Parts: sequence; C-alpha cells; structure tokens
Amino acid sequence: MFNKEDYIAHRREKDGEVHWLSHHLKAVSKISGEFASKIGLKDQGELIGLLHDIGKAGKEFQDYIKSAVGLINPDEDDYVDAAGMKGKVDHSTAGAQWIYQTLANKGTEGIFVAQVLSLCLSSHHSGLIDCISPGGIDVYLKRMGKREEKAHVVEAIKKLSYEAKAYIMNRLQSTDFSQTLIDGFKVLKTAHDSQETRAFKCGMLVRILFSCLIDADRLDTADFEVPALAKLRHHGDYEDWKVLIDRLNKKLEDFDSKGINVIRQKISQACYDFADRPKGLYQLTVPTGGGKTFASLRFALHHAAKHKMDRIIYVLPFTTIIDQNADEIRKVLEEKNKKGKYLNRIVLEHHSNLMPDKETTKQKALSENWDAPIVLTTNVQVLEALFGSGTQGVRRMHQLANAVIIFDEVQTLPVKCVQLFNTAVNFLVNNCSSTVVLCTATQPLLDKIEPKSRALTITIEQQMIPNARQLFDDLKRVEVKDKTKVGGWSNDEIKELAGKKILESGSVLVVVNTKTSAREIYQQCRQMDNVATYHLSTNMCPAHRMHVLDQIKSCLRPWDFGLYGPPKPVICVSTQLIEAGIDISFGSVIRFVAGLDSIAQAAGRCNRHRERLTPGEVLIINPAEENINRIEDIRIGKEKTERLLGEFKDTPGRLGNNIISPEAMEQYYQYYFYQRAKEMDYPVTADSPVGREDNLFSLLSVNSLSVEEHKRIKGKYPAIPLRQAFMTAAKSFQAIASITRGIVVPYGEEGKDIVNELCSAYELEKQYKLIRRAQRYSVNVFPDVLKRLQEQAVYEVQTGSGILYLDEQYYSDEFGLSEKPVNDMGFLNG
Repeated sequence: MFNKEDYIAHRREKDGEVHWLSHHLKAVSKISGEFASKIGLKDQGELIGLLHDIGKAGKEFQDYIKSAVGLINPDEDDYVDAAGMKGKVDHSTAGAQWIYQTLANKGTEGIFVAQVLSLCLSSHHSGLIDCISPGGIDVYLKRMGKREEKAHVVEAIKKLSYEAKAYIMNRLQSTDFSQTLIDGFKVLKTAHDSQETRAFKCGMLVRILFSCLIDADRLDTADFEVPALAKLRHHGDYEDWKVLIDRLNKKLEDFDSKGINVIRQKISQACYDFADRPKGLYQLTVPTGGGKTFASLRFALHHAAKHKMDRIIYVLPFTTIIDQNADEIRKVLEEKNKKGKYLNRIVLEHHSNLMPDKETTKQKALSENWDAPIVLTTNVQVLEALFGSGTQGVRRMHQLANAVIIFDEVQTLPVKCVQLFNTAVNFLVNNCSSTVVLCTATQPLLDKIEPKSRALTITIEQQMIPNARQLFDDLKRVEVKDKTKVGGWSNDEIKELAGKKILESGSVLVVVNTKTSAREIYQQCRQMDNVATYHLSTNMCPAHRMHVLDQIKSCLRPWDFGLYGPPKPVICVSTQLIEAGIDISFGSVIRFVAGLDSIAQAAGRCNRHRERLTPGEVLIINPAEENINRIEDIRIGKEKTERLLGEFKDTPGRLGNNIISPEAMEQYYQYYFYQRAKEMDYPVTADSPVGREDNLFSLLSVNSLSVEEHKRIKGKYPAIPLRQAFMTAAKSFQAIASITRGIVVPYGEEGKDIVNELCSAYELEKQYKLIRRAQRYSVNVFPDVLKRLQEQAVYEVQTGSGILYLDEQYYSDEFGLSEKPVNDMGFLNG
C-alpha cells in the first residue's frame, strides 16, 4: 500500500510485535464496509476504513510511536518526549482533508459528500465533532483548514503507492460513489418530515456510518493486541435462527393449557401469526402477566428468520428484568458443556458501565459491542449508543441496523427523550432495515405528540394483538383501591397496614418511590414477628437482587424450590425496580402514589397467575414522610394520578370502572404528556455544555441558534450543509442524564472471587471473560456518589485498568452498596 516501506500503526506491549499500518487500514476497511453494507453504504464504509489512520504514515507520528515503544533511543536525533506528546499528534485529519480537498470543488453535492465522510474520519478518536459550535464557530471548516505541519495530508499521500492513490482517487471521483451516498440521504425524507426532522435523521445517518468505522477500528486493534480475543468473538457468525426456533418450540410444548395459560397461549399464537409481516414498527400491548417475554421472543425469532436479520435486541428499563429474562431465555436457547455450564453463545447481557468514558487501548479491547444473536440491554445503553458522547457507546449503534429491537416496558422512556427517541425509531425502521416493537401493558402516547413530524405513526394494522382491550378484562386478577387520605400515611401506619394485609393474604409487596423510603419502611416491617421481610433497591447488585427474589419466591411458593409445606408470611419492600416484568406474585400490594403506569405495573405483581380464588388487593396510599420533590418524573406522575383518582370517584364508568383500565391509562397519559409537551425535545440550560438555553433536538438537526450566532459574527450563514453541534449535544445529553458508572461489588463468594481474579488477571483474554461475569456483580452509581466513594471505598482492580471495585466493608447483605462502612451502621447488625 505504501511506496518504500510500511509504517507502524500499533506495537503490542506484551511481546513488541508490530501492527503494520497497511494491514490495519485494509482490515478496518473490510470490516467497516461489511458493517456499512447494512445501510447500503458498503463502498463508503470501506473508503473511510482505508483512510482513517493514514496520517500515521507521517514522520511526526512515526517518531512519536517509535520513541514511545523504545525503537528510537533517547540519544537519537528523531527521539521525542512520547509521554508529553500522547494524544497530541494528529493522525485523523489527513484522510479527512484528502476527501475534502478532492470533493469540495465539485458543487453542493461534492461538499455534502466530503463533509459526511470527513466528519467520520476527523472524529474517530474524539466522538463526532461539532459542525457549528454553540458559539457560532465553524469547527468543521476550521479542521479542514488545519495547516500541513499539523495535518500531514500531503506527506501521507506522497508515501502511498501509485496503485493505492489511484484506487482511492477513483473511488472519490466516481459519480456512482457520490450518488449512492447522496441517495442514501435523499430517502431519509418522508412526506411528514419538517426541515428539522430531516436534518436530525441526516445526523443519525452520519452517526451510524461513524459507528461502523469506530467498531471496525476497535475490533482490529483489539484482535491484534490480544489474538485470543478474536476467538471469543462471534464476528457475526451465529447459530441459525431455525435451530433456536426449534429449541423454543420444545419449551412451548411443556406449557400446560389450563387456567390463565390458555390466554397466554393465545397471545403467543398471535405473536407467531404476526411474524410474517414486513419489517416495520409494531406495538405489542399485553396486560401484566400475559407472558409477553416468550410471546415476543417467538415473534422475534420467526421474524428474524424470515427476513434474514442479524440479531434480536431486548431493551429494558431495569437490570432486574434483564437478569430474569436473560435467565429464562438462556434456559431455553443456550446449550451446556459437559460440566453443566452454559456455553453463552446465544444470549448476551449488557447493562453495566464498567469501562470509563475515556478508554485506553486495552480498555477499548474489552469494551462491549453487542456481537451476539440475542442481546439484552438497558434503555440507558441504547440511548447512549444513539446520542451519547465519546466513542464507547456509538460503536454499538450499527448493531441496531437489520435487527429486531424490542423496547420492553417502553413507558419508562424518559419524557425528555421522547422526540429524540421517536425520530431515531423512525430512522431505524425506515432507513436501517430494522423492526421495532414497542412492548408494554401501558402504552404511552408516542403517536400523539406535537409536532407531528416527531411523532410515531401507529395504525390498527401495527397492533400485534388485535383485541388488546378484551385481554385486559380476561386477565383481570386484582382490585385496585384508592386509600389515599388527608395528611398521608405515617410510617407506623404503613407498617400496621402491611401487618393487616399479611393476616388477610399471607404476602405483601410494598412499592415505594425512593431508596430512603424503602430502607425506612423495611426497618419498620422487619420488626414483625414470624414474618420474613426483604428489601430490594438498585444499591444491590443484580446477583444480590436475584438471590433475594429467589428467597421471596421460596416463601410464596415453596414447592417450586423442592420444598414442601404452606407458603410463609412474607413482606417485600422495594423501589419501583420490581414493577416491570418481574415474574413474582404476592397476595396483596401496597403502592405509594406515583404515575398511574407505575401503579398498573405494581398491580402486575399481585395474584399474577390467578392462583387465588378471589382478586388480589392493590392499595394506593399517599405517604406522609416520603420526599419526591426533586424527582420530577415521579412528582408530576403523582399529581396526574391524584387528579385521575378524584375523577374516578365521580365518574368511574367513564374510566372503565377500573382505575388501571386502558381508558384510565390513556386519560392519564393525555394529562401527563400535555403538561410536559415542552420538555420532549430535551431542553438544556446555560449550566450545560451548550452554555445557553436550547434543546438537543435543535442541536442535532438545524442548530438554528448556533447558525444565527455564526451569521452575527461572520455576516453570513455557514457554507456547509450539515450544521449540527454533535459533540456539544452529546456532552449535554450525558451531563443531563447523569450517566452512571459501574462498580464491581464483593457480594457473596462469587462476587469476591471475581474481584480477586480481576485484581490478579493481567491477560486481556481473561479480563474480557471476567468483565462479562462481573456485570451481575456490579452496581451503577451516579457521579457524585462515585466521587465520595473514591475517597475511601472504591479502587481500581489494577492501576490504569479503569475497572473499579468496592471495598467489602461498604457492601451490606441487606441494603447493598453503602457510603459508610457497614460495621459503622449499627442497624445492619441488629
């Protein structure tokens, strides 16, 4: 590829082996092209892969890397202070400038093609850069005008062979090459799109092409650094869907056809019948307890097989559901080895941020890229892939193309993300060959928002269950009662109420809105004699929560665990993590007042399998001592529910004579969405990286305020077609969403073993396996909590690894992660 010699792209630390630049560029080109073929841009993916690191051929970079790895001695003339230059040698601008200089003089279409491709190249270490910054600066053209002594474009081109230069120039000057890219953007526009919505989708297409490059680059670098890692990856080579369908069918044959299972089988059959539909956007509306996990899996497997799709991605709000669903799916679809352990070739769980935002080469090698046929992940991880900053999350975005994506419990989507989410869904469905299923018992009104160009279009033909309303009547198992009162319920009164319900129904679930309330009510209730009392919150790692849930289930239905005898009285006090999708059934539920959707989900944990002769009771109460003033989503939801409870007392018939009926739920969402309509474009304030009041939808589309600022400064509008402030928006999204960081915790013998092994494992292959195991033994914490813990209780498993673990003195078997030593918390030892 080069004239006289090859150049160093990387040098392996372990044995000093050189990763030659020509090999790296060709490999990344091939992988990036394969990824980009899913969005019809294979040639473009190949080209950016070939050019992304071409600046490394420059003398400045070669002197830097040779000095860094000891190939140039300190007393030689070319030696440089590598430590001081780390991250300062620009090798990503050269390829970007070559594209821009070749195409920018070919009219508006040439400038457009140049900007799309060069944005990917110039951003591949930082994350997508701003085109126009909030301060009105044309960051893109400033980068394209970077001086030769810093960009090295002429120097790099001179070092290429004649054949390589001819190949690249032929691609860049090809009419078909440019037209294919332009056509890919033209089809983004639909009849209902506004200028802003189309510009937003243009930005999404740039980002997914960027994702193809980032993942290809990280994979080739990681596989060179640790060749054994390549053997652990699937590289898209998965078990045939038909094999997995056969395994699921065997499971379905085991289900009995009695009682409530008759209805569940009808739901499953409806999903199977729907699988032959074309790719698209669909809704699966199933009441809680309707068996939607296996029903949706049945649809997804058959739909993926029919349309030759790459993977199935389950997107869930809480790690508790991931743990449970992953276990259930793994039991059905995974094979075991001779020792009885799962081979883990089918199901991938990804829900913890164990890697830092800014990664080292080794950390990049260990980052998760969703290379599996069935992925279970969280809303946060998907939103980060679509809108987050840096390169760690975005590398996964291309895996959302040609996939079946099931958003389970979609009502938990943050309201600020609604317009971003809707437009991204439309992009994935209409432009990335994906199918998206919105799955819940309580469908939010994502098709009713304003402006219409940012709403989803959902018709009766897109409903997977033809008569969902009837299902709610057929699956009714509870009576929901309003027990709110003036002044609210004190903690002592809540304890007494739970005690009364224990005597009546034998088991009680108390769902609260804050971790503080969960701890306080648990401490009250555990004083009861002869009652097993349990606590659940997100301060506990997934393995811990699953263990507690298993203990609760053994009290509720001991015969499921090989035990005999009557159920034992049990109380569980939990935050809302237990509400969505957890397969557990209590005799009665006490729910602190919150959004009606949360109350309906809590009701799904009561008499779930209709095992009781009479309906279970769900009591809505208003606590006197819980403070939710700073939790806006819950506070506003509570206000709308209280309004609806008042209306229900006056006109129950209008709301279906059931406070959690579909009619009541639709009225609730109308109230809730109306009040929050102005928040749905993700507003930002002057305290954000934007530095002024604006919104992310604008920043990621036409960026109007920044463009006007450019005009004020320069006296004219920017000359570039794409004007998004990608990096500023991404940083603002991260700042507002308060992205958490995962900490490995020493829960139980397994958790302690994982921590010890991570501290002693220096081989990346072993670390790669351990990190996947560690997700079940990790707790996600917010930045302020992490900062406090790092002063005394959190450490790196190895210096520079970026993987954090918790001192075992700060983990309680009752409450999970603590900011104080457990031994200092007297009530934990009582």
